[in-house]
Amino acid sequence: MTSSTSAQQVRAEDLRRTMARFPSGVTVVTTIDACGVPRGFTASSLVSVSLDPPLVSVCVAYDAQCYPAFAECSHFAVSVLRHDHGPLARVFASKGADKFGHGPFARTPGGLPAVRDAVAVLECATFGRHPAGDHVILVGRVQHTVITDGVPLVFADQRFQPLNPVPAPGAR
Repeated sequence: MTSSTSAQQVRAEDLRRTMARFPSGVTVVTTIDACGVPRGFTASSLVSVSLDPPLVSVCVAYDAQCYPAFAECSHFAVSVLRHDHGPLARVFASKGADKFGHGPFARTPGGLPAVRDAVAVLECATFGRHPAGDHVILVGRVQHTVITDGVPLVFADQRFQPLNPVPAPGAR
């Protein structure tokens, strides 16, 4: 090990750098606000919480411009991004951008915006919200899924990159 800090000395930037060493998938989470305007953010915190009932969670920051929409939404969608969606992930991670003007979006069966060519989409009914530090853990009951072909986008070492597929055993 080259560097370490005690729990009492951990700064936000140290935790961010440390967690960047853990590869995670990249998603865009979307909803519609009370005025009918689509809202969304980039998240690498998608977690399968339960299979019965089917629950997933994502984390949204209190200071995100879209937070008010997610604080009140009854439904949200999670689009698992494809390897070439790095620019779209950056747009949804930024503040003030015209997020929905930068990609092909389609509507889920429930009418939510989702990335049209994502490798997977989960449409969820809001199941719960749990405060956690500077974020809220948003739990959704999965109501509909779509899976397509493609290589997922991964965030690791503070950059977006494609997941390198591992050949199946015995494949050449």
